[in-house]
Amino acid sequence: MNEFFALNECVGGVTAPQGFVAGGIYCGVRKAKKDLAMIRSTIPANVAAVFTLNKTQAAPILVDKHQLQQSQTCSAVVVNSGSANACTGERGLNDAWETVDVSARALGIPREQVMVASTGVIGQYLPMEKIVAGIEQLSGQLTREGDKDAAEAIMTTDTYSKEVAVQFTIGSSVVTIGGMAKGSGMIAPNMATMLAFLTTDAALTRQVLQKALSRANNRSFNRITVDGDMSTNDMALILANGLAQNKPINDHTEEFQLFSSALEYVMIKLAKMIVRDGEGATKLIEVLVTGAGSEEQAAQAARAVANSNLVKTAIHGADANWGRILAAVGSSGIDFNPDAVEISIGNVPVLKKNYEIVLDEEKARNALLQENVILTINLHQGQHSARFWTCDLTKEYIHINASYRS
Repeated sequence: MNEFFALNECVGGVTAPQGFVAGGIYCGVRKAKKDLAMIRSTIPANVAAVFTLNKTQAAPILVDKHQLQQSQTCSAVVVNSGSANACTGERGLNDAWETVDVSARALGIPREQVMVASTGVIGQYLPMEKIVAGIEQLSGQLTREGDKDAAEAIMTTDTYSKEVAVQFTIGSSVVTIGGMAKGSGMIAPNMATMLAFLTTDAALTRQVLQKALSRANNRSFNRITVDGDMSTNDMALILANGLAQNKPINDHTEEFQLFSSALEYVMIKLAKMIVRDGEGATKLIEVLVTGAGSEEQAAQAARAVANSNLVKTAIHGADANWGRILAAVGSSGIDFNPDAVEISIGNVPVLKKNYEIVLDEEKARNALLQENVILTINLHQGQHSARFWTCDLTKEYIHINASYRS
């Protein structure tokens, strides 16, 4: 249940909403694992997306931005793992467009109705013969049960697939939102090395859909960090086909608030899965900053703490080093009074106002030994708050990334 309204989780991931099918297969981009996924809406769906802010953007990002200018709707998304098709120049761009064209022919849909995505090693060309053969095979195998295969096919260093689906009521209509995501390394706002694909059978215009996605993205995928590195391929994309037959959702309405809250719930759930699966991670860390002068200031402070390697390594070692936390807030750039700050680890207070240390080492260590660690930082400057999610930094992270290409 969600705190805002009756929200029920259900099975199915991206195929949970009406009118969506999916699938995933091995086509040979990777050595052995599934590496090609496809999502299809049985009718054209309104589409909205957000992309990485990295100036070095992969070919699929450039293609999708063009597609969004050509069409308000989308019928299919095609994703490969194993190769990012980034920093591949004209050839990479041509390969991305060939993926669009082959998919459109295989599915019998217009060219402008196809979006593409890639994830994997930067600087490697796509093996297009294998991609083309895979698309032709996969296009005939899409089902309502194909969500798990699709979620597995977009993984790279992920250790598990990431899916969420929820149902709720708008008026007399049952609306469903489903999603899948990948990501475990090169994770930093804004956004993270991640792909996220969301589907819904709700009826709403592209403009309203974009507003809901952008707002939810700012409170989910833009508030996670694993290692502080920003990817070339990040995107979050949502398709809305309207098959729930609800009265179309308009901005500034109660229905928009319901839909936005449900979408935010799904995206935060996926975001936390990404962080929990951070490369080498053993702990999910939630940084909650309260008592800020604005939500933006709270988020800025929380981001600084979540990005601090010193904080992340201390938590990995179950060291209640509150000085590192306060130092990270101090380096965030916000205006606050350090004398007024209070810090807790879980439900264990460690620092009160005026630098009064109330640390119980044993209780704090026990709190830090949990798989889910919550750091609460009260600035006592205002009424606003924000949450950020990260993970501990371990030796295994170095091992994974020292041999990523092999």
